[in-house]
Amino acid sequence: MLETMITGSLPKPSWLADSTAELFAPWAVPESNLSEAQDDAVRLAIADQEQAGMDIVTDGEQRRRHYIWGFVGQLAGVDAHNLGQKVTRGGRYGNNPLPVPRITGEIRRTQPCLVDALRFAKSQATRPVKVTLPGPMTIVDSIVDEYYGVSEADLGMRFAEILNAEARDLAAAGADVIQFDEPCFNIYTDKVAQWGVATLDRAILNVAATTAVHICYGYGVSVVLEWKSRNRNWGHYQTTLPLLSKSGVDRVSLECAASGVDPSVLGLLGDKDAIVGVIDVGSDEIESTDVVAERIRKALRYVDAERLYPSTDCGLVPRPRAVAVGKMAALAAGAALVRENLGGNVV
Repeated sequence: MLETMITGSLPKPSWLADSTAELFAPWAVPESNLSEAQDDAVRLAIADQEQAGMDIVTDGEQRRRHYIWGFVGQLAGVDAHNLGQKVTRGGRYGNNPLPVPRITGEIRRTQPCLVDALRFAKSQATRPVKVTLPGPMTIVDSIVDEYYGVSEADLGMRFAEILNAEARDLAAAGADVIQFDEPCFNIYTDKVAQWGVATLDRAILNVAATTAVHICYGYGVSVVLEWKSRNRNWGHYQTTLPLLSKSGVDRVSLECAASGVDPSVLGLLGDKDAIVGVIDVGSDEIESTDVVAERIRKALRYVDAERLYPSTDCGLVPRPRAVAVGKMAALAAGAALVRENLGGNVV
């Protein structure tokens, strides 16, 4: 019980890309050496997680500059080099258009995108491996459609079908957990009800692995932290979680450490497993064991221990590497303390 994990990403070594200086930093090595450098970074990321005590590990997303572009950029019909402009996330973090990939033709997955990366991660890990994919709604919000001219719901379903093919291949290759990242579920709550959950269910259809959806309030970067400091409405989970309680997804990952989210919302998940953020990814301060343990105990008031997975709020990619390692160790220590206090008995 209380198996720990990170949400997905870790900071990259500065010799690969300086992700602490720039969130989606360009690669620092030439293309000819990139694959080897990424292999080395994945080895370090997995070793850091296992040494820190994570029970479920990821590749730290060391092969992706961007958690969305790293997938859609491998699809035929998507141009992730000659970018378009779009206001994303409903303007929550600013109304200036941002560079985004463009749909320029029929979207096709010509080959598996992340399967080889999974196989390498599995070869380096001694613990279960989680793979992260962008969710359909978040992809739709992060791309310009210059080809189909269809509704967001229709476009989301097209991406869901492609994601489903990828997820089934990942499961066949040994992925233990497949997580879809849907931060937009905390923004477009009306669309979640109209078509977001439906596209998520299509993406996980017949996937022979544990499935999860991650819904947070964003990376620990300045523009997000500024919005959090002003925000007074943390009721988005009260809309999305009841909907997800009826979906086919196995686990729901949400943020509780840094925001004003009341852990009582966990009671809205029904019998779903809860991956609960108990580590603040927006600060370089490393939480004490007692702080982490207390956050876990608050969650345990609403979720049984065998269904609770302590985690980070979001990705650790913007933090310095030493801070990320320290926060993972604090996460493991806090979970171990609660486990010890429970006497090994499921509550």
